[in-house]
Amino acid sequence: MEESLRPLDTLNAARNKTVMVELKNGFRYVGKLRAFDIHINTVLEDAEEHQNGEIKRKLGTVFIRGDTITVLSPS
Repeated sequence: MEESLRPLDTLNAARNKTVMVELKNGFRYVGKLRAFDIHINTVLEDAEEHQNGEIKRKLGTVFIRGDTITVLSPS
């Protein structure tokens, strides 16, 4: 029997790895997942903002409110 993972277990396994975060406004952020909480409020380091498939700017450390996130995917 396969061990079933909860969503927060999957995020925990992605800590300190590169993730892609897509927001309701269509923006995407790619960076290292440093921290998150039960509301999926998220801290990324070395974050880059992407729009229309291209890098718009490098941001460094960012805090993203969980209620703005539509997709959070480990790379």
